[in-house]
Amino acid sequence: MTNLPIQKVLQKPDVAGRMVRWAVKLSEFDIQYEPRGSIKGQVYADFVAELSPGGDQEVESRSQWSLSVDGSSNQQGSGAGIVLEGPNGVLIEQALRFAFKASNNQAEYEALIAGMLLAKEMGAQNLLVKSDSQLITGQVSGEFQAKDPQMAAYLRYVQLLKGAFSALKLVHVPRE
Repeated sequence: MTNLPIQKVLQKPDVAGRMVRWAVKLSEFDIQYEPRGSIKGQVYADFVAELSPGGDQEVESRSQWSLSVDGSSNQQGSGAGIVLEGPNGVLIEQALRFAFKASNNQAEYEALIAGMLLAKEMGAQNLLVKSDSQLITGQVSGEFQAKDPQMAAYLRYVQLLKGAFSALKLVHVPRE
């Protein structure tokens, strides 16, 4: 498959000069013209192939992965940002917009959960999570109690997800 103008050579007999010679030579080989598929589709295929498990997956899964999460909420809505960095230069960035009302702390938990699910899907085993929410990092580490029922439910789910990793460290990164 090609985007080159070879279609004209193969399909139009009324060409002149070198083109006629090429058309005659190529006609021996029963070559048919097929236009190349969408380049956007090829980019997706290359991306999937790059991130698909290969022979190095065992080494990569034991390597340190770094996850940075941040969630926020305002009058217009709420959302989260996730950056997952893995071995061999793997960098995945996601921006999420939630279709539901959420407080800042809920958005922070949603960002953490979405990031942990992404890391789990990528096969990470050793994960360092960075968050600017002191409340979330304190609750997950056990320094703070989750008194609100919704925060307690989020905390239980995060604790459940922690079991998917052989090592998970959550650190508070000051907003400055």
